[in-house]
Amino acid sequence: MLLEAEVIKGAERMLKERNALVVSVGDRTPFDGLELYGWNLVRADNLDDLPKLVRRHHCTVGLLYCDQCDWGEIAKAWGHVARVSGSVSWIAVINHDDMDDNELRSLIARSFFDFYTLPINPERFHEVLGHAHGMAELRRSMRHEPGTEEIDFKIIGRSKAISKLFALIYKVSETDLPVLINGESGTGKELTTQAIHAHSVRASGPCIEVNCGAIPPSLIQSELFGHEKGAFTGAAKRKIGLIEAAHGGTLFLDEIGDLPLEIQAHLLRFLQEQTIRRLGSTSKIHIDARVVAATHVDLEKAVADGRFREDLYYRINVLPVTVPPLRERKGDVEVLARHFLSTLDSDLVRHVNGFSEAAIRAMNDHRWPGNVRELINRVHRAAILSEGSEISVFDLGLGDDESQGRRIHSLDEARAQAEKRAIRQALAETGYTVSHAAKLLGTSRRTLYRLLEKHQIPSDPSGIEGDSGLLS
Repeated sequence: MLLEAEVIKGAERMLKERNALVVSVGDRTPFDGLELYGWNLVRADNLDDLPKLVRRHHCTVGLLYCDQCDWGEIAKAWGHVARVSGSVSWIAVINHDDMDDNELRSLIARSFFDFYTLPINPERFHEVLGHAHGMAELRRSMRHEPGTEEIDFKIIGRSKAISKLFALIYKVSETDLPVLINGESGTGKELTTQAIHAHSVRASGPCIEVNCGAIPPSLIQSELFGHEKGAFTGAAKRKIGLIEAAHGGTLFLDEIGDLPLEIQAHLLRFLQEQTIRRLGSTSKIHIDARVVAATHVDLEKAVADGRFREDLYYRINVLPVTVPPLRERKGDVEVLARHFLSTLDSDLVRHVNGFSEAAIRAMNDHRWPGNVRELINRVHRAAILSEGSEISVFDLGLGDDESQGRRIHSLDEARAQAEKRAIRQALAETGYTVSHAAKLLGTSRRTLYRLLEKHQIPSDPSGIEGDSGLLS
């Protein structure tokens, strides 16, 4: 927690700086004297430097000056500039005669916060920069307004725990340092990584996910670092590794604690040098990728047990982020459950309108050891197998109906409900193939069709008879 607090303080100090990114095309730069007004000018020698400079200096304002250049060519390149420069507010500084250029007029109207015609009056220009800086900060603060999180993140929630996570995501997104995401299985570590990537200046680049525990040990070096043709038996052609594929973007190493020690050494070298070597090659390749790692295990204990390199642990654990378990997200369970219900095919669950009050109470009381992933599975299964218009506690598998005040009136009703539930489950498990479902239930297709008609259960998700050879 102390390290997280220091990260936040450092980010806040960066936010108070007023840095302007300068892109000057031509022989002269008309921005002398702005430093006297508190502006730090960060000059880009070429467009390839922009992402690194924006990240390093937290630039809020960008200045483009083009002396006797082709505005048509600038316009073609500017889409890329806008993407890699993130939320920078751009100001075009132009000669008065250039305003007759239609390409320039269109570019300014489409992509720039403002424009300023030469010559520069430092005091007035400082006011223009201040306005652009203020608008950039306002846009950034609006991303923290309640009600915007779902749009920004795909992470649903309003609890204090999830709001703290949102705030931390915004902070670490502004830097390019390694992130280590801790959290139990099913809490949403992958979504957290996607949110960090989407709000960074690398958003236009790739976000490459590597499940370190799912790759066989014999293949993991080739998968991560790639190989050259002939590097080993079966290497028929060159292969680009996942680390190289993340160049210009984010590399997400999920379950990093499962990496073999030998591969940990190679990964440490990449983090130290920002270079890799493909298997079978002696040439180093420079890789510009931000590393985000995730784990559900205690890496400090893994270090103590000799299962994880201590130097690698400290290299990746620069910005720690903890994703809260669902049981700590008070008030989020019902919101999440309703959202996951709404994502199902309406034809599949058209008979279900929502959750009973008892079901909502049971969900709020449940400890959710499987976290959000468990909630998704329970809601989807309950929606398909539910017999009524509301999902019950029984449907969710969180308790019996009688304990929640639901009374079965007769043995016939109990038998009918058991029949319907068994039929729905068999259909779901067999992909709504009636012949397979009948076999699973130990009955004939003819009998199953009779029961489907009796209980008004469609034989496929869309309600259309889908099994060929009906009643033949």
